[in-house]
Amino acid sequence: MPRPRTAAGRVAGVVGAAVGVAAAGLAAGVVSERVLVRRFKNDPTDRYAGEVFDQQPYDRAFEVEMPDGTDIHVEVVEPTRPVAGHPTVVLVHGFCLDMGTFHFQRKMLAARGDYRVVAYDQPGHGRSGRLETGDYDLATLGGTLRRVIDEVAPEGPLVLVGHSMGGMTIMALAELYPELFGDRVVGTVLMATSGGLLAETKLVAPALLGRVGAPVLYMMSNAARYGGTVIDKARQSTSNVAWLLTRKYGFGTPKPSAALVSYVETMNSRTSADTVTRYLRTLATHSRFPALAALAGTPVLVIVGDKDMITPVTHSEEIVRRLPHAEFVKIHDSGHVVMLEHADEVNAALQRFLEAL
Repeated sequence: MPRPRTAAGRVAGVVGAAVGVAAAGLAAGVVSERVLVRRFKNDPTDRYAGEVFDQQPYDRAFEVEMPDGTDIHVEVVEPTRPVAGHPTVVLVHGFCLDMGTFHFQRKMLAARGDYRVVAYDQPGHGRSGRLETGDYDLATLGGTLRRVIDEVAPEGPLVLVGHSMGGMTIMALAELYPELFGDRVVGTVLMATSGGLLAETKLVAPALLGRVGAPVLYMMSNAARYGGTVIDKARQSTSNVAWLLTRKYGFGTPKPSAALVSYVETMNSRTSADTVTRYLRTLATHSRFPALAALAGTPVLVIVGDKDMITPVTHSEEIVRRLPHAEFVKIHDSGHVVMLEHADEVNAALQRFLEAL
């Protein structure tokens, strides 16, 4: 005799059916998409074809426990030739990514050997734990950054480097603890980020919409906790679509490195649908332009790709309008993952910024 279905079970069934329809629609062109992806990937001129990602060396790796019990994965690279007065560089990654976002910046800083580097995975991303209940909140992410700083770099100057949601996290920190800026935080780097108006951007598109289809996105904001496993399976089944959309939304170069596209898509795919949807509310309502006032007394570097489709150039221009002392670097033919796509230019700007402090 069949057991009666619970409310949660009915919701999961509805979500599962919607995912099935969306995935079927996406799968209709799977053969042509597979051929297209294979052609892009078989590029003998790919500069990063032999690059080994996700294996950056570190001196210490550990978990920082948050008050709610969430474990935050942190890695520390100590300087091989410390220089007195040099700040600790803290890397704060973006939405649906992880600390690997800063692969080339971390590699460059480790090779220099004169800066201490701290990298961590945001809650629900990479090797950090997920929240047990409730939605993610940018204020909480600001608190997470403060906890990491207190645990790993309780003394000395800091430079905070944030990409996309990582930049928003730094703004949340400035909103909560403005006294840190100028005292502890002696410089801030904001890459491809925004102070607000995120409802107008395509921030969620490559991470979720392209994988399960528009009909699912609307329902998932409330129902993902019941159907997350089904949704994740649908995402995996449309991996070619995900790869192509990552290429389109993440990059601005006409012919980006397939290895970099695959790496970004891998980071996207490791972020569960449950995590994605539980970030939606806080990203859509993010508005922290007043918090930028805390950065007015310290050096700021703003970097953006001129073809960023996720947080367009106008968002960085608005930050610079409110922080007219900021150095503004606009990188030609670059999309949202500017620090991967144009690593040499970003590294050069970052080194100049650090050396000028």
